Amino acid sequence: MPRYEYRVVPAPERGKKAKGAKGTSGRFAVALEELMNEMGAAGWEYQRTDTLPCQERVGLTGKQTTFQHMLVFRRELAEEAVSDAEVTALLEAPKAVAAPEEAPAAVTELPEQPEEKRDAVAAARDVAAALSARAREGKAPALGPATPGDKPASKADVAAE
Repeated sequence: MPRYEYRVVPAPERGKKAKGAKGTSGRFAVALEELMNEMGAAGWEYQRTDTLPCQERVGLTGKQTTFQHMLVFRRELAEEAVSDAEVTALLEAPKAVAAPEEAPAAVTELPEQPEEKRDAVAAARDVAAALSARAREGKAPALGPATPGDKPASKADVAAE
């Protein structure tokens, strides 16, 4: 059974000038012909044209749905080492669920690293530990939306800390 890979490209939106191409439809046909010939030369076979909805932002909070015209191409993948019978067997085989006792033991030792990498990793681990300790003690800054009672910190408050 052949396997395919697909490529989706936007359809041309403007025509191209060419000798003998008159009018909008003629120029558009030239642009589409060039695109399809380029893809065909690269081994891609034209399948279909799809028109799909796409939401776009308008302003700060608005959304607008537009429709995009896409050309779908495909080409056959090279034969793989796995036969169709093997693929079918893999798909139909019941999936084995590992029991908790069968799970591999956690790795307790890190592989050997160069000295400078080991220092950077240790420093990052120390920073993460310090931040999590501050969070447990309630000293970490609270992130989230401001409440009406909150007021911005003045320079004097920041300097006092």
